[in-house]
Amino acid sequence: MAEKQRADALPIHMQISEMMIRDIAAGRLVDGQKLPPERQMAEAHGTTVRTLRKALAALADQGLLERRQGSGNYVRAGGQAVSVYSMFRLEHARGGGGLPNARILSVDVLPKDADQPEYGVADQATRFRRLRFLDHVPIAVEEIWLDAGAGRIPRDQVQDSLYLTYKRVLKLWITRAEDRVGLGTVPDWAPDDFGPRPGATCAYIERLSWAQGAQAVEFSRTWYDHEKALYVQRLI
Repeated sequence: MAEKQRADALPIHMQISEMMIRDIAAGRLVDGQKLPPERQMAEAHGTTVRTLRKALAALADQGLLERRQGSGNYVRAGGQAVSVYSMFRLEHARGGGGLPNARILSVDVLPKDADQPEYGVADQATRFRRLRFLDHVPIAVEEIWLDAGAGRIPRDQVQDSLYLTYKRVLKLWITRAEDRVGLGTVPDWAPDDFGPRPGATCAYIERLSWAQGAQAVEFSRTWYDHEKALYVQRLI
């Protein structure tokens, strides 16, 4: 992870804390485990000790880290994390949560297509298409439709996390989601970076998402490479 980053990426300290939250959830970081020295961790993430400490402080505030003076930093896996990617269910097939990031392919306001379930109040929606990565490895292509009744987001304000973008731009909080997992066909707009080619069969997720109200506001389709990623749902 380099200190210099895209304008639409999460801040470096948030990237580090999010990655560690996902690794704790995946069991790669276990309760009581001592983390490497801060300078070593900062070098591994390509950042400064100051930025790293900001990430560690956020984890400590959530009860996921114990910072012992003169001893070091220790994982506390029992805390309830507030995560930007708390609803992101894809993890590395080899194990571990990894850090999600994305490349936006297009942002368009369009009529909803006939294959979508009912959601929202408008006939149109903002369609986001993007290529998804875990630790910079391409693992999925996504098509997300946000009901036009929820508002519109300028292209230059779209960040890696759409849910965070919704909060910041529209004051819209996604509170729950319903996933349906099966098989799908890779769409013809999938970029070359995505391993499975258009027309190939791959793992597939459809999701309806709700905000504060009783009616869903977002519908999404995700096609993912099952050789690189797994869908993981943990019951706590």
